[in-house]
Amino acid sequence: MGSLSIQKNKIKKSRKPNLDNLPLNKILHGDAVEVLKTLPNDSIDLIVTSPPYDEVRDYNGNYSFDLHGTGEQIKRVLKNGGIAVMVIQDQTKNFAKTLTSFRTIVDWVDNIGLRLFETVIYKKHGTEGAWWKYRFRVDHEYMPIFLKGDRPQYFNKEPLKIPSKHGGKIMTGSGNRRTDGSTTKTVTRSINPMKCRGTVWNYLMAGDKDPLKRQHPAVFPDKIPYDFIQCFCPPNGVVLDPFGGCGSTAVAAKQLKRNFIIIDIAKEYCDLAEKRLNNTPAPLL
Repeated sequence: MGSLSIQKNKIKKSRKPNLDNLPLNKILHGDAVEVLKTLPNDSIDLIVTSPPYDEVRDYNGNYSFDLHGTGEQIKRVLKNGGIAVMVIQDQTKNFAKTLTSFRTIVDWVDNIGLRLFETVIYKKHGTEGAWWKYRFRVDHEYMPIFLKGDRPQYFNKEPLKIPSKHGGKIMTGSGNRRTDGSTTKTVTRSINPMKCRGTVWNYLMAGDKDPLKRQHPAVFPDKIPYDFIQCFCPPNGVVLDPFGGCGSTAVAAKQLKRNFIIIDIAKEYCDLAEKRLNNTPAPLL
């Protein structure tokens, strides 16, 4: 992949999904919607991002974020069959959830025209915060997976499989019941050693020890974009994060030999992402 640089994006719009028209492997400093507007239509394979929401973190700047406008641009730049993943939760105000996550999902589907392929739960260790005497500890975030078009252009869940509890054992059970009440012959088969992880993705032990990463107020494990890239981004594909933060999506893309584009409105976080990328070794193969 090309060298890394921080730049103001000046890419001209193009109707052709030509990689030459994309700022590949760059960190772009600017507003997400405005920078997205400069990217070509139908040019991105996968988007993985965690947008700022509900003012739950202080980003050291008086920034505003347009989730509807971001969704419109995401749909435009995604290829047919492309995927957009959003990692999000809701703030608790006056003993109730804001529902920002659900409102955004409905808006992106009903008003923008993306489709909800699935909603995955990100399972984590919640902290006992100010509400712990009055509410349940929050051990999850939502990861809605949006689809542009009829079906994913690329889907490979094999790398995401987890060990089966009874893998390698032989299962014996009765066959199917016929309409007359009798059953078919008993079925005997071996249990696969690995199985689909389902829709609850466990990242309880996926904390990153990178001291640079901790300079950002809101992060998720690098393993999250790593897993989504393996599943939904083809080799030589392009991964985009319009709210790039500390660069986790770019780090995962570099490790998996995918092209990436990172956008962030804060210059200090663009610098932080570049440092993290420079400290991430290129894959050997």
